[in-house]
Amino acid sequence: MSLGEPLSICDILKSCLNLRLFFCFHFFPAVQIDAGQGNVVMTDSNNYAYFLIGSQWYKMGSLTLKHVSVGPAGIWGVDLDDRVYKYVAGSFVYATGDLQQVDAGGDGQVVGVTSTSTIHCLKSTIASAYREQSTLNWTTLPGLLMYFSCSSKYGCWGVNSGQNIYFTKVTPSTCGISGWIQVDGLAVMVEIGTDGSVFVVNRGGEVFQRQGIDSSTPQGTSWTKIPMPSRISHVSYDRGNLWVVTDYGIILKCLY
Repeated sequence: MSLGEPLSICDILKSCLNLRLFFCFHFFPAVQIDAGQGNVVMTDSNNYAYFLIGSQWYKMGSLTLKHVSVGPAGIWGVDLDDRVYKYVAGSFVYATGDLQQVDAGGDGQVVGVTSTSTIHCLKSTIASAYREQSTLNWTTLPGLLMYFSCSSKYGCWGVNSGQNIYFTKVTPSTCGISGWIQVDGLAVMVEIGTDGSVFVVNRGGEVFQRQGIDSSTPQGTSWTKIPMPSRISHVSYDRGNLWVVTDYGIILKCLY
């Protein structure tokens, strides 16, 4: 089986059985996925956002979004022009900001990065209270990243254009950070679960989990590769479920 060829259902099932993992298959042209607090959202190849209820995906309006995130701060997204939105009472409300990737998984704060890799944070008090269009004051954080993700437990992780991986702690109410710690390894994206579990995807489409994370060593100690039946383009983790999107747009749910 070549990674350059589309996988059949039989190919995936065979790989999953060999890995002794249980997968649910969602044949959808997915691009990006995010899970948090028991909720799952995703964007498809047509740049529409969807919310998972049971085993069905429901379209979240007609606004086109390239990235969507769900967590303690609610549901946030960015459109094709990097404008930021929050999902309020059944529709996306425009929020001042210019981001290409946004993350709502922190302890109430919202973070994200721009197309020029600058890093920004919206304080938890502002993010949670936002209900209608108004000017928001984003805090610019030091450093440059192309992907940034936070959890309410242990801290935040990011990767830069050189695929270097970094860890920091962000104070939700002030958006102050503890300073950047470079972590070994290379990745193109990183996601953190509500419980502090950290997963990365590298340029080759391989998935790794960070080991040794605890309150005394929040940056962890090593990486463990998670076998996958295909190249992976995106990953998210929540409540024992590892959600991955393959290069072919198939969503896999792994009970991990």
